Amino acid sequence: MSEKTKHAIQPTRMENYPEWYQQVLKAADLAEHSPVRGCMVIKPWGYGIWENIQKVLDGMFKATGHQNAYFPLFIPLSFLEKEAEHVEGFAKECAVVTHHRLEKNAEGKLVPAGPLDEPLVVRPTSETIIGEMFAKWVESYRDLPLLINQWANVVRWEMRTRMFLRTTEFLWQEGHTAHATQEEALFETRQMLDVYETFAREYLAIPVIKGEKTPSERFPGAVATYTIEAMMQDRKALQGGTSHFLGQNFAKAASIRFRDAQGNIEHAWTTSWGMTTRMIGALVMTHSDDDGLVLPPRIATAHAVIIPVIHKEETRSEVLSYCHALAKELGQQVYYGRNLQVQVDERDMRGGDKVWSWIKKGVPIRIEIGPRDIAQDALCVTRRDQPHKQTVSMSRQELVRQLPSILDAMHDALLEKALAFRLQHTHRIDSKEEFYRFFTPKNTEQPEIHGGFALCHWSGDPQVEEIVKNDLNVTIRCIPLDGCEEEGSCVISGAKSSRRVIFAKSY
Repeated sequence: MSEKTKHAIQPTRMENYPEWYQQVLKAADLAEHSPVRGCMVIKPWGYGIWENIQKVLDGMFKATGHQNAYFPLFIPLSFLEKEAEHVEGFAKECAVVTHHRLEKNAEGKLVPAGPLDEPLVVRPTSETIIGEMFAKWVESYRDLPLLINQWANVVRWEMRTRMFLRTTEFLWQEGHTAHATQEEALFETRQMLDVYETFAREYLAIPVIKGEKTPSERFPGAVATYTIEAMMQDRKALQGGTSHFLGQNFAKAASIRFRDAQGNIEHAWTTSWGMTTRMIGALVMTHSDDDGLVLPPRIATAHAVIIPVIHKEETRSEVLSYCHALAKELGQQVYYGRNLQVQVDERDMRGGDKVWSWIKKGVPIRIEIGPRDIAQDALCVTRRDQPHKQTVSMSRQELVRQLPSILDAMHDALLEKALAFRLQHTHRIDSKEEFYRFFTPKNTEQPEIHGGFALCHWSGDPQVEEIVKNDLNVTIRCIPLDGCEEEGSCVISGAKSSRRVIFAKSY
């Protein structure tokens, strides 16, 4: 990094937040665009984060009684047509397979041949095909509850894409459950929302607001949709995970029926819920700075990197031997369900370049070790969430003993900082004029960071949602679950209202 450059990432967040985000992904080597329009290649440093997300969430799902299964990527078109609201909600995003082979034409080019008897939709979500299987598996109340999760990829034909946040193909988990009673299904819906909130807070250090979506924002075919909403550093909202109470809508469409204890035939009550690779984008935008990625330690691909400082060839063997021994010693400790992951950077490059490469990749802890550090038993330790020149000198014994607590301190600091940011940019607004000022940038050609979360009264009128979406590109993110009843007037229409909701611009 040249002396003239103030930050490793150009432009900075304040200068151009969307471009800053793209440059952080590139500098951290998380992902890159693929030759396939709208799709991305997730690189090892980024995929390692997803693997850790999978491991943690999978354990949380199994702790609540769920089992993993796998269902086909292709869904017969007739399955989607069974639930009218569902197919209408996803119709414009569906990729459809219509042929089953390729043949050469007269010009020698490959063209589709062999039309299918029925088109197959590449799964945008799996409620319909999983419902078809549930109908075969469920006969009696003794078969319930049926608690299934699937780790898979899905395809939604997006017009405007952005890596991790919105891509044509993305990775996720989707839970699907069937229950004997409405009460059990509602409990499941809220339980899994709580799992997502706990995961976001305890592992990603992202504070979220739990709430219910308005009817216009519900999952197509659901009776109720619940969400966790987070604020990014550009003050926009990001939907982190959703949990849907499907009532009996999909059970009736797929004929998921069971005989109850009294011998009556009833339709099951079903739920679905999901979290995606979008959460990697969420952690990037919540914690990263103008020098690159900042990784929450409990989900990081590696917890620490050891950078050998070798100025003379005759010290190489001693320093490398010490570094690998320390890495092995640290790696024997278990931290949040996995052994500490410690890398030794032996690349043949300048020490300063090594340091900056790891700053940009967001590794939580950097440990620099040279002959003098070994001789004095004083290792140079730096936390990624603190200024890069703010180092602490520790003995080897202290480091081995304290590294887990140092990582916890970093997690807590990231969470506290993100929460303070959200609180700073959340405002109670009661007038239409103030509402419009809040969400209108001063520079319309290149909008600066503005807005945030607006806690406002809403009467329940869907026309209000249409007005603010068309005028300001603002939506109601959720009706907070912890909100209390409060008499007031809708911020836009003036109609009577009994609650406040969260308005925001969003991803």
